[in-house]
Amino acid sequence: MSQPVRKIIHIDMDAFYASVEQRDNPELRGKPVAVGGSRARGVVAAASYEARKFGVHSALASKIAAQRCPHLVFVKPRFDVYSAVSRQIREIFYGYTDLVEPLSLDEAYLDVTENKIGMPSASIIAKEIKKRILEETGLTASAGVSFNKFLAKIASDMNKPDGFKLITPDTAEELVAGLAIEKFHGIGKVTATKMQSMGILTGSDLRQRSEEDLVRNFGKVGHYYFNIARAKDNREVQPHRIRKSIGSERTFEVDLAEAEEMLPELEKLAREVAYDMERLQASAKTITLKIKYFDFTLNTRSKTYLSNFNSADAIYTIARELLYTPQFPLYPVRLLGISASNLFYQHQKQEGYQLTIEF
Repeated sequence: MSQPVRKIIHIDMDAFYASVEQRDNPELRGKPVAVGGSRARGVVAAASYEARKFGVHSALASKIAAQRCPHLVFVKPRFDVYSAVSRQIREIFYGYTDLVEPLSLDEAYLDVTENKIGMPSASIIAKEIKKRILEETGLTASAGVSFNKFLAKIASDMNKPDGFKLITPDTAEELVAGLAIEKFHGIGKVTATKMQSMGILTGSDLRQRSEEDLVRNFGKVGHYYFNIARAKDNREVQPHRIRKSIGSERTFEVDLAEAEEMLPELEKLAREVAYDMERLQASAKTITLKIKYFDFTLNTRSKTYLSNFNSADAIYTIARELLYTPQFPLYPVRLLGISASNLFYQHQKQEGYQLTIEF
């Protein structure tokens, strides 16, 4: 008996962080904007479409970004605002289905095969979601609709910004065959380069390779490559996608040397991690402090407890203790980061679970 065709939507907000900044500050509209970093140092967290025309993109060193676009406007990130907008968007999704798998603050998969409004058309639902996001947040989103997650993700990226694309079962294989290998979701730059060196330039080339050959060259993920070359992807939308860690970090424009400079930054990071833990209904037993010195030397310090915790106060207290253990940093600090791991989610069953830890 054949499985029913799924109806999957992938929603991806357009240049999310930068778009929020342009929405909230009219002076930034129409200008190339980089969220995060500065002209002197740091890394771009997000770039507006105006900036992308100059080759500015996320994870690009700020110095290089400023060279590529001399009139680039750098804006400090406001993660509390982005998180609030993300919650607003998430509530729109839940109006249609509980099968929502968030990938980050700005994108998610939705399975609307069975949905709360009894609408048989996934395309109509996707367009309605886009319309509501624009009306309720003032932001645009792109939507991809298909019968599996791989194709829905590919589709959402095809007509950005404010795009919509439907990939049906009868057009999927032909579309995948003509797709450049670097456009495949799940194939990163390093793997794409290796494939290109092997003569695999398109989906059609990938399809010519046997499953054994792909596994031999790329390991277990070769099974996935074999299937997506044939437009196959059996992964379900997972509303409780398990993350192994939750963290936040910040690169400073000026190196920090004193406790009075570092502790307020740790407190901010602790609040960001705690917010994400609350959003994901998670608690942790392990906190790791990441310290990158002025010369890019990296040091990490961790501590694990018997009890679960998720409050900002608890996370900050542990991070502060780690800052002084075994000793306070001897050299100027370029970056600080906090991550929580050894996670427990509320939808899991576990005896003796407690949400907070006393200090």
